[in-house]
Amino acid sequence: MSRPKPISGYPEFLPAGRIVEQQVLDVLRETFELHGFGSIETRAVEPMDVLARKGEITKEIFTVRRLHADDEAPVPAGDQLGLHFDLTVPFARYVLEHGGHLSFPFRRYQMQKVWRGERPQEGRYREFLQADIDIVGAENLAAHHDVEIPLVALEAFERLHTELGLPPVVMHVNNRKLLQGFYEGLGIDDTAGALQRVDKFDKIGGPAVADLLTGELGLSDEVAAKCVAIAGICTGDTSFVDQVRALGVENPLLDEGLGELAELVRVAGAAVPGRLVADLKIARGLDYYTGTVYETELVGHEKMGSVASGGRYDSLASDGKVTYPGVGFSFGVTRILAPLLNRGELTATRSVPTCVLVAVDSEDTRAAAIATAGKLRARGIPTEVAPKADRFGKQIKYADRRGIPFVWFGGQTGDGADGPQSAQVKDIRSGEQVDADADSWQPPAADLHPRVGTA
Repeated sequence: MSRPKPISGYPEFLPAGRIVEQQVLDVLRETFELHGFGSIETRAVEPMDVLARKGEITKEIFTVRRLHADDEAPVPAGDQLGLHFDLTVPFARYVLEHGGHLSFPFRRYQMQKVWRGERPQEGRYREFLQADIDIVGAENLAAHHDVEIPLVALEAFERLHTELGLPPVVMHVNNRKLLQGFYEGLGIDDTAGALQRVDKFDKIGGPAVADLLTGELGLSDEVAAKCVAIAGICTGDTSFVDQVRALGVENPLLDEGLGELAELVRVAGAAVPGRLVADLKIARGLDYYTGTVYETELVGHEKMGSVASGGRYDSLASDGKVTYPGVGFSFGVTRILAPLLNRGELTATRSVPTCVLVAVDSEDTRAAAIATAGKLRARGIPTEVAPKADRFGKQIKYADRRGIPFVWFGGQTGDGADGPQSAQVKDIRSGEQVDADADSWQPPAADLHPRVGTA
């Protein structure tokens, strides 16, 4: 069999990259659970009518079909399956299906693969890992959760930065009520169309957005100019409120959105200074967002675009009797890590979890070497036994190739005529070798597990 070629859009990390990914997931998991979020996992497939039930679905959905399905028999609409393209839509279905067994407000986190028909490129993949948090209520959900969710997300990002060396972030926030009310106050009928065009502000610029608003929506130059003006407002404090007021538009929904966004910016400014800005061009493409919306960029890597996002949705999930509003946030784990790993900007100190390699004197003493390894493992020290009783020099080279920092010698012959053999442990990086006891020796804390850092 010839060497297989990689499939574009389906990244696979080497062992060192997986160590980085797992430690990132550990930080996210710990942070989420500290805030009371419980873990769920949903199935990989959903009926196609569920996947396309709500939202502006422009991505290719991968469908699922049995290899030996009857080609002649049509598949009923309810039986047509597709791989989920995000975790929010399957979560909405999960809440509807299991709502009778959940306690509300329900706080969940979820870490799973998703699949999209993206055009493969750096930062955009067809299979990737997401980590989501959501708070969902039954019939109503307090507005303060719109503030809580981004603060939890920013806390997680701060830990990823300080503990693992990932770049810091800036979160850009807006409120759909603010924009909706502003457009209604201007007399715009097609507010969704205006949102969609203003959402292109970063890609095509203000003048091009104004051309779209006048040419495609038929807005006057004056109205289009005000839409562009509000999109250009970006502040790290609540001064955006006065800037919006200065545009002379009045509407009750606009007032509500301004108040909610100002509260978020005020609280975040005190909790995580410099990490959150009010950016009034942020609209988010999916139409199920109804309130606060979030997009997050890595500082120094802004060309990657938003790597984590979310928002408030008041009617994504409903069974006709009960409506389940919520607010959520999604971390694009693969989207963040793959470019940083590929460019060597993030790395692990070693590609294996092993801290100690127990050398084998001869195959006759392998059982004793295994017993020594067992003692070290019992105290939480990742240990493996040399695969072959080679010369010690070769066993040291084996450890060096794998990045294992310590090699354990001796203590394996048991009680003989001359008594038990003493044991020593060698730091193969420095060459230092000292006497050691498997019941008490401890490696430096920094060497116990692989660490993540910048190259």
